[in-house]
Amino acid sequence: MIELLHGAPQRHPLMLMLLMGIAFAEIAWLAWRRRGGYSWLDSGTSMAIAVGNLLIRPLNLLLLAPLFAWVYAHRLFDPQLQGPWAFLGVVLLVDFIYYVFHRSSHMLRWMWATHGVHHSSTELNLSAAYRLGWTELLSGTWLFLLLPVGFGISPTWVTAAFALNLLYQFVLHSRLVGRLGPLEWVFNTPTHHRVHHAMNEELLDRNFGGILIVWDRLFGTFAAAPDESALRYGIAGRAPRYNPFAVAFGEWRAMFAELRDAQGLKARLRVLTG
Repeated sequence: MIELLHGAPQRHPLMLMLLMGIAFAEIAWLAWRRRGGYSWLDSGTSMAIAVGNLLIRPLNLLLLAPLFAWVYAHRLFDPQLQGPWAFLGVVLLVDFIYYVFHRSSHMLRWMWATHGVHHSSTELNLSAAYRLGWTELLSGTWLFLLLPVGFGISPTWVTAAFALNLLYQFVLHSRLVGRLGPLEWVFNTPTHHRVHHAMNEELLDRNFGGILIVWDRLFGTFAAAPDESALRYGIAGRAPRYNPFAVAFGEWRAMFAELRDAQGLKARLRVLTG
């Protein structure tokens, strides 16, 4: 199960094929209803990036699986969790950790260089869900999941909860799901996630939740959705890119260019963490 850490649902070959098939079904439905929302060039870029992730996954597993096993072998506590209620508690814990990680990925330039790939699509649809950066190993996102393992939660449970979190989020990228009434007070929904992906200035850095939206409501990062027609997608200040390598490494290139030009240690730290 440790392979799920960086081989999450979007990056397992069979699962990826299934998700792509569901995305094509969404394309067909939207085309039949003449609602648009798909660019073949944009979706093709997402597919190429997803295939790149499949090729990178073995390296991530090779380096991270022994590390997670070692940390668990030297865990601080041994809670010996069992049963569905205990696993539900781990799912909630991992969901909170995801909120912290996700918010950090928008606040810290070093992490944004990887996470920004996911936001680079100019259309929000199911094909954008598997547009994920290739450089998570470098940006250190795995460190957030290492913490509960160090406190005694097995890597199997942590990675399974993380995989469920990402699988749930696949649906959040669909344009076919509208408002869900009272459920939106507790759960993250496609309506909330459209706000998160929007590059409208007043909506930037909002709605970071994975499964639950309560974290955003508690910590002041929640924003309600305006009229959907007002939302614009992509990365503010960046022209759309369709070369998968330019998308995957463009933010790193921009960051290191600014780092090269920065004068002094404090300025360089601002480039990396700003």
